[in-house]
Amino acid sequence: MRLSDCVAVVTGGASGLGEACVRELADAGAKVAIFDLDEQRGEKLAAELGGHIIFARADVTGDESVQDAIRKTMTAFGGFNVVINCAGIGVACKALTKKGPMPLAEFNRVVQINLVGTFNVIRLALEQMVRNTPNGEGERGVIINTASAAAFDGQVGQPAYSASKAGVVGMTLPLARECADYGVRVMTIAPGLFNTPMLALLPEAVREALGKMVPFPQRLGRPCEYAMLARHIIENPMLNGEVIRLDGAIRMAPK
Repeated sequence: MRLSDCVAVVTGGASGLGEACVRELADAGAKVAIFDLDEQRGEKLAAELGGHIIFARADVTGDESVQDAIRKTMTAFGGFNVVINCAGIGVACKALTKKGPMPLAEFNRVVQINLVGTFNVIRLALEQMVRNTPNGEGERGVIINTASAAAFDGQVGQPAYSASKAGVVGMTLPLARECADYGVRVMTIAPGLFNTPMLALLPEAVREALGKMVPFPQRLGRPCEYAMLARHIIENPMLNGEVIRLDGAIRMAPK
């Protein structure tokens, strides 16, 4: 799929990995709808990039919220053929803390946003994507989800986060098999340690130490590197139904 022919929805597009994708696609001539809760950052990014970039406020866990954002995208662009799911949160909490068991509501919140939110956007977006006119490859769309190395190497304190991301990994193949009938590809990227807002709150020395844990290159990943892979997935029609680890060969220690 050519980027110049793409209309993309990017959830979590106002910052981090999502913002990098918005910038990469916009630079390639694609039209982009930024789905995010942060109206200030989202509107600012859309204004900065100009052209065919819009912001639509969206809570990925909400039916009506996502429906409204999709309607806004349809009104602006007439349709869309790419979805990149980057919206998510990371919460560290053990099953048993010094204050007692992990609050179930906290576990549910992480899973609701990272896993259920991803599926919510997919199911609602797919309803529109199947109506697209197929290109020369018979392709109507591409869906790219974000998992994490934690889906495979979850650390102590990551039961909720790891479970949510493992769920994203687990639904990749069945969704790809279903969507094959529609001419829509489904892929997942599992990033390792990336320099995103989730890590930005840590002291610089801690972030440097984390970067040195990566075999090569010995640094935190850059959001633009995630966006580069997302772009390649869009452009390469044989990539389907797979999870790609983007982690510099890191395998996380227990703690």
